[in-house]
Amino acid sequence: MRRTVDLPLAAILSKNASMPNKKTAESGSTEVPQNIATELGLPLRQVIAAVELLDSGNTIPFIARYRKEATQGLDEIALRAIEDALEHMKALNARKTTVLKTISEQGLLTDALRSQIQSCGDLRTLESIYLPFKPKRRTRATIAREQGLQPLADLLLKQEKLNQSKQATLQPYVDPAKEVPDTQSALQGALDIIAEQWSENAETRDWMVEQARTYGKIASKVKRGKKAEAEKFELYLDHQEAVRRIPSHRLLAMMRGVAEGVLRVSLQLEGTRELAELRRRLVHNRQFEFYSDLTATVEDCYERLLLPATESTVLQTLKEEADEQAIGVFGKNLRELLLAAPAGPRVTLGIDPGFRTGCKVAVVDGTGKFLANTAIYPTPPKSDVAAAGKTLLALIEKHKVELIAIGNGTASRETDAFVGDLLKDHQLDITKVMVSESGASIYSASELAAREFPDLDITVRGAISIARRLQDPLAELVKSDPKSIGVGQYQHDVNQAKLRKCLDRVVESCVNQVGVDLNMASVPLLSYVAGIGPRLAENIVEHRNSNGRFANRQQLTSVAKLGKKAFQQAAGFLRIRDGDQPLDNSAVHPESYPIVSRMAKQLKTNSKTLVGNATLSETLKPEDYVDAQFGMPTIVDIISELGKPGRDPRSQFRVVKFDESVNTMADLKPNMILEGVITNVTHFGAFTDIGVHQDALIHISQLSNEYVSDPNEIVAVGDLVKVKVLEVDVPRKRISLTRKF
Repeated sequence: MRRTVDLPLAAILSKNASMPNKKTAESGSTEVPQNIATELGLPLRQVIAAVELLDSGNTIPFIARYRKEATQGLDEIALRAIEDALEHMKALNARKTTVLKTISEQGLLTDALRSQIQSCGDLRTLESIYLPFKPKRRTRATIAREQGLQPLADLLLKQEKLNQSKQATLQPYVDPAKEVPDTQSALQGALDIIAEQWSENAETRDWMVEQARTYGKIASKVKRGKKAEAEKFELYLDHQEAVRRIPSHRLLAMMRGVAEGVLRVSLQLEGTRELAELRRRLVHNRQFEFYSDLTATVEDCYERLLLPATESTVLQTLKEEADEQAIGVFGKNLRELLLAAPAGPRVTLGIDPGFRTGCKVAVVDGTGKFLANTAIYPTPPKSDVAAAGKTLLALIEKHKVELIAIGNGTASRETDAFVGDLLKDHQLDITKVMVSESGASIYSASELAAREFPDLDITVRGAISIARRLQDPLAELVKSDPKSIGVGQYQHDVNQAKLRKCLDRVVESCVNQVGVDLNMASVPLLSYVAGIGPRLAENIVEHRNSNGRFANRQQLTSVAKLGKKAFQQAAGFLRIRDGDQPLDNSAVHPESYPIVSRMAKQLKTNSKTLVGNATLSETLKPEDYVDAQFGMPTIVDIISELGKPGRDPRSQFRVVKFDESVNTMADLKPNMILEGVITNVTHFGAFTDIGVHQDALIHISQLSNEYVSDPNEIVAVGDLVKVKVLEVDVPRKRISLTRKF
């Protein structure tokens, strides 16, 4: 975390009362904010305020929630865009400095080139400008320059009539000592230099990329001898698709084939149009003695240099765009999963199903505290239904179990049926729920789980995680690597640094949107609270273990290395139930407590009576409390929070009801109407759990009777849906569903 001094709210408000025109903390001048404002289409005033707050070490959740007056209400999405643009601008400026210095040291920096570099707006274009000056490996052109043939290349590039023979022009450059034995060698070396210079021209390269994106095709072919290994890439063994139309998921599938060594992917351009235009652009004097040689060099430049460079650029750009789309899909799915409705703080029995090793069972109390564990064998090969039922009933009675969470892996439907019969036979009013196991096994084998339950088997830890996931999905899922949760699209094939950044942002956003119980939260959950991070999270838990529960937010300042800055960023997102201060269980920030006292005083009551009293808070008029420190957005938020303090923004808990007659794919028949739950949303459709161990696909064309351009507009992870079975392919484990009925 950056060690910086925060700007007080009143100071920020006064600094932004009129259009600022000054240097920002790290951005040099208003030039960077102005560029960001133009790029994002936002008012400069808002961008400057956001940049100042970010440069002062404030977190996005804190700014979005508690600095609305300063930014004039910018939300997290806009603030993230500003943050990304700011990082990009800083990286671009740093790279410009390096490029300018390198070219200057070569003695080749002209005023025009300096201006071109300084006005450049993106890294890719900057690198194109820098390419001719960039140190490179030895090429044919490099060798020709070492042979002293650059002057000849410069002469030929002018394309001015020489009024002498070609031989006479070339003879002065023949030098056997430099391995230029004859005029043909001299000419070839000069043409190699020309081909490279043409290929490194930024305008020409950009034009080629534009041609490729307009007219090119991406082609994939199976590598020789790899057909037997390429079964899962059957669609791409001999496939072509227009660059401008290829969807991200198909490109990523091809690139996975490349990574696994079974496919070869290339750019295909017809070439006739491009070569004709290049000849027109590059060779203009038909009277020039070397006209035919230059014309032939255009083709060499195109085939040997420009086309491979264009292929590399286009494939890289398409991959980056596909990564961005896939990461966006992953982020949306993860957000829906993290914000899934919690079953709440009720005693829960978790079951990790299995056939051969039986079902591992664990009970946790309403806070997620581990109470008991055992193993049962309700299914073959060690089937003992009577003993399993007796064991479960004993646990249910002893611990007053209210919920049963069953993992959705191997033997899940069989275990679900066993539990259902048991509850029905004994008339027990207990809710059973099928819970996704994705990520649970990875968590149970993690160092974190080992520290939490050092004496328990991995499978028991898995059962505990399944139970806790039902109680509070957010609190439990933050313990797992988001990539293992199974809601992405080619998540292992995309840029891992960008994926991690996206996932961290999503988790941080969700955690701070919901709020965190300071006296119950784990280290992983606390680490995502604005301003905290892993180390301070550990210190908070250590302090809690040593000193007991926190009675108020102010006690956080006693935690080792948790200073004023971290407290300011985090306090509003941390909740303390039944503490000394009722406002500590709300999203009202401690800096705003005085305004609540003013409100209570005006109503002739106290803060304790006002908090949670919707009828009383609705009588408050926001305009009565606006002053130099607290603006209307903050006052409105405070009054809203007073009516329903600490309210959970997540939806109400609901349970999917799987068809009890359908347990495996073999039970499925076309035209069956079933209930399912959306488990993953991609660009091409939505995967759905209908209770048969294999997620089924609702193709984008089957999501609605209306045209659907984006599945995310129709469904989200966790949605309960009615579906009809279209097709079942048991050997290939594929199920097709529709919502068109």
